[in-house]
Amino acid sequence: MTAPEDVAGLLDRMRVNLRQAGIQVADETLELVAQRGFLSTPLAFQQIVEEAPADITPDYLDLAGQSLGDAAQPARTTGEQPVAPPATAAAREPGYPTLAELAARLRRREVSSVELTEQALARIQERDPVLNAFQLVLAEEALAAARQADRELGAGQDRGPLHGIPIAVKDLLAVAGTATTAGSKILAGWRTDFDAAAVERLRAAGAVIVGKTRLSEFAYSGASNNAHYGPTRNPWNLDHDTGGSSSGSAAAVADGMAVAALGSDTGGSIRIPAAFCGLVGLKPTFGRVSLHGAIPLAWSLDHLGPMTRSVADAAMLFQILAGPDPRDGRTRSVPVPDVEAALRGGVEGLRVGVLRDDGSGEPLGTPEALDAWRAGLAALERAGVTLVELDLPELSRLRVLNTALIAQEAVAFHLPWLRERLEDYGEFMRLRILSSFAYGPADFVRAQQLRHELRRRCEQVFDQVDLLSTPTAPYGAPELGDPARNSWFTAPFNALGWPAVTVPVGLTGRRLPLGLQLAGRPWDEATVLRAAAAVEAAGLWPGGIP
Repeated sequence: MTAPEDVAGLLDRMRVNLRQAGIQVADETLELVAQRGFLSTPLAFQQIVEEAPADITPDYLDLAGQSLGDAAQPARTTGEQPVAPPATAAAREPGYPTLAELAARLRRREVSSVELTEQALARIQERDPVLNAFQLVLAEEALAAARQADRELGAGQDRGPLHGIPIAVKDLLAVAGTATTAGSKILAGWRTDFDAAAVERLRAAGAVIVGKTRLSEFAYSGASNNAHYGPTRNPWNLDHDTGGSSSGSAAAVADGMAVAALGSDTGGSIRIPAAFCGLVGLKPTFGRVSLHGAIPLAWSLDHLGPMTRSVADAAMLFQILAGPDPRDGRTRSVPVPDVEAALRGGVEGLRVGVLRDDGSGEPLGTPEALDAWRAGLAALERAGVTLVELDLPELSRLRVLNTALIAQEAVAFHLPWLRERLEDYGEFMRLRILSSFAYGPADFVRAQQLRHELRRRCEQVFDQVDLLSTPTAPYGAPELGDPARNSWFTAPFNALGWPAVTVPVGLTGRRLPLGLQLAGRPWDEATVLRAAAAVEAAGLWPGGIP
């Protein structure tokens, strides 16, 4: 079958596919799919897949894309130099305390878990009506957990740095006894009697879960737009978006409603809102953290990770979340590195690739975003890193591929609801998921073939460098309701499965945060976080409260 070459051809294909799937959709709705630009990715996908050989082995379940031997080893350095605190730290605006700072205060008995939890709940009561960050607040349960944490710490039972710390979780993670909506009307009443694996690990570490946070519908947007529950406003500027889809998690941490939060990331949904809200957001290697108990968007692209106020905080949460889970076949039995210890090492001798050309022909970002990114790179160079400019034109194809794979995997999950409850989707989600029917019968296999080829090409970058850096986003947070190009630099690393982190490096002229992204070898979160800590230590981020 010859691939359609224009929008009219794709619309014809959609009509055929929808009819075969037993889904009744009016022609006016399909025309709206085209008018809103949702067919641009299927068109781009057809163009790039036609150029790919037909005999490539598909990727399928080699989703992490690497062996478990050498790839699991951290990048070497020429020495272990301590990361000094930033010389400019004293000049920074005061902000909310980090997880590490609060954990130390708890153990010195300067504050109790109940006091921290009461402060978080009071902040939620004050600010959530403005920001719309929480889907559900668990006040009674949180206070009971805090009292238990205080009793345990008082008796000398210390579960680690999260013990007694108020944490929020994205509302696509199951929390026993609560509804898990995934930002949808369809799942508004769906309750579980079990916790997601990540929630289990938080509880075992003594964390106090204060609530479940807002997200775009079924996590299928790089912005916070949600037709059912409304958008989440950016704490730094209420007219601007937090980014998506882990919108509420970012706003909650940035605005003092939680000390840290969990997000999911299929095309950038941890890193985008973390960057737009001045946070650290870590997407670990695919297969590193269990997604058992999480509502999927795309099984082969979904990741789970922390959103925090510091790199050290992200390392603490990673250490607790990481590890295999027999209930999630995507996880692998790869040794979990001691990333907290790695932060005490320096970056002398590391080679960091500086993206020069991403293959799109577009500028990499606004002047403000690029200036902040380059300031972060200069800080790494001063700390002993060697910067290596390089071209990686594969990124532009990986963007298209990631979006095409999300569409084809998401529609498989949503098919029963599309047949029975199509009108219960918000308009943005409905139009976007309907565009999935523009793909042909062989396109999923072709996408996996292309993924295999692009992954092998991109892996060659590690012959030259230990890490790759890009801006996290091409700009600061856009205005509410505008997904724009939010996932421009984040989505490729979901398709690749590499670990990636965003760290704040400055503000725009309108006081909107800007981030620097670092991506590394699979399973080498230690080096990714070590370099992020060096950027953070340079004192480029002014800190402060939004």
